[in-house]
Amino acid sequence: MGKVTLIATAPMGLEAIVSREVKNLGYENVRVENGRVEFEADEAAIARCNLWLRSADRVLVKMGEFKATSFEELFEGTKALNWPDWLPKNAEFPVDGKSQKSQLSSVPACQSIVKKAVVEKMKDAYGIEWFDEKGPLFRIQVSLLKDIALLTIDTTGAGLHKRGYRKLSAQAPLKETLAAAMIDLSRWAPHRPFLDPCCGSGTIPIEAALIGRNFAPGLLREFSADHWPTVTQKMWDAAREEAHDLADRNRPLEILASDIDPDVLSLANYHVRKAGLEDAIKIKNLPLAELKLEAQYGVIVTNPPYGERLGEAKSVEKLYEEMGDLTNHLDSWSVFVLTSHTGFERFYGKRADKKRKLFNGRIECNLYQYLGPLPPRKRAEEAGE
Repeated sequence: MGKVTLIATAPMGLEAIVSREVKNLGYENVRVENGRVEFEADEAAIARCNLWLRSADRVLVKMGEFKATSFEELFEGTKALNWPDWLPKNAEFPVDGKSQKSQLSSVPACQSIVKKAVVEKMKDAYGIEWFDEKGPLFRIQVSLLKDIALLTIDTTGAGLHKRGYRKLSAQAPLKETLAAAMIDLSRWAPHRPFLDPCCGSGTIPIEAALIGRNFAPGLLREFSADHWPTVTQKMWDAAREEAHDLADRNRPLEILASDIDPDVLSLANYHVRKAGLEDAIKIKNLPLAELKLEAQYGVIVTNPPYGERLGEAKSVEKLYEEMGDLTNHLDSWSVFVLTSHTGFERFYGKRADKKRKLFNGRIECNLYQYLGPLPPRKRAEEAGE
């Protein structure tokens, strides 16, 4: 088939990070738009991107993009695309849809038109009238924005935040993709100490350890495209073999995770074991006020409670004060705190060097960034950075 156009979807505010991840995998002609990163690649990139992208939501095949102000234009534009290049005759191909600022505002009607057009194209290609749809899943999406229709096929299945290590869930868990993006923004490198003092079920320290040992985040799971004839078993085997070869399983890491809640820490321990990172992460049941840190040039990345539930505000504000007291004694450390609490800086006791708006699910938050000095160059070189 040759070159294909892929789209890595990105949460709002993380497009630049996803773009950098795509480029680091060696792909070019990368174009960044709101909520997505588009690039040219081959079919094998579908396997590699699903395995390696840490901050993207999913990987889509771009089938086509065209103007559609009527159902006839939507039907003809969809039928003109090369669906049989991707869909075998036994494919299951449901159609999802969304529409914004477009004349075709009825999403169910648009889904129905796209489904009908794909079926007609498949009839012409395969010479049959009925498709049982009992084969591999090819989830199609029609997305209309300002009368431009974008047609894609999802290669991922369950979102990329589903790494495979988190089988149990704490209350209000942080998505793994957002945790990875926060670590990227922190400039942390594996030779530096790392702390999450409000670790909950362990997502942030686990993502740090995966990064520190260069583990592909998708190695513990399957994807929709695992079962596609166009993305062959040979491609998947090669991508997974590459990921295993690049992993640095024995790299020493100094990652500490702590929390005051013993029940949620039992989840953290379970998830660390599922991820195979018991030797990389130390977990302690300690309140912030009792944490003692001797190391230099460390990085704190944390997602503490926000105090949004009734009666929680006072205890959360005290937590922020304790966090400020702890970091006051850590001149060489950098601190990155994600919260929706608008008074965070006041209780922490210091204005952030930078703030970045991010969304934790639908909650608008700020990533408060306190930038300490980087370690001396000699130390980084000794660590092989």
